[in-house]
Amino acid sequence: MITTVQNKQIKQIKKIEKSARERRKSGQFVVEGIRMFEEIPTSLYQKTFVTEHFYEEHKDLINGDYDIVSDEVMKDMSDTQTPQGVLSLVRCPAYTLEDVISQKEKNLLFLENLQDPGNLGTILRTGEGAGIGGIIMTKETVDIFNPKVIRSTMGSIFRVPFVYIEDTMEVVKRLKEEKITMYAAHLDGVDFTKEPFETQSCFLIGNEGNGLTDELSKNADKRIRIPMDGKVESLNAAMASGLLMYEARRQRKER
Repeated sequence: MITTVQNKQIKQIKKIEKSARERRKSGQFVVEGIRMFEEIPTSLYQKTFVTEHFYEEHKDLINGDYDIVSDEVMKDMSDTQTPQGVLSLVRCPAYTLEDVISQKEKNLLFLENLQDPGNLGTILRTGEGAGIGGIIMTKETVDIFNPKVIRSTMGSIFRVPFVYIEDTMEVVKRLKEEKITMYAAHLDGVDFTKEPFETQSCFLIGNEGNGLTDELSKNADKRIRIPMDGKVESLNAAMASGLLMYEARRQRKER
């Protein structure tokens, strides 16, 4: 049993949790809780750390490499207030742009410079529910392997393809070549419920505070907006993405 937080493995886990650079360097990220533990694909599994109590209750679930740690060590390792007693090290899944856009007939999301981990995690989870083909993100978007993002995905991190891109306009050009219609979520747009999403669509969602950059929005095929009553100007990125994805899904199912 590991009983000290000075253990090298424990120190490395904490580095990976706290640093996007360390996650990129190691090619690993951390998941917590029994629900996420059960979602880990065998191909990505690295190692699990469990408390003695968790092991006694769930030993039938524990396969592969694992270590038992004291309750104090688990609490120190955990990024949550109330650890469930299980924490796993997982290999980062990797996809290419082709992996994301090659799923014909499935809609896509293009996230530009999103910064809120909860938003990104919720978008990934909602996107899976709406049946999207994948998510494209600019390199300035929050790290998808951030612990707060991972918790919000509720396992969708393992099932929805995603890719970070370096050159936004190069990807826009590629989407146009594939005849994927790009819809910019923009205050100066048409009511999204009036728009027929007849072809494979890609919804462009901008930064929580600033929206889409002018360069990206002007290169979209169309601008759409979510109509607002009262004094509300806009919804947060996760809510807006969800409405757009599900409206496109509804239309597709009715055709």
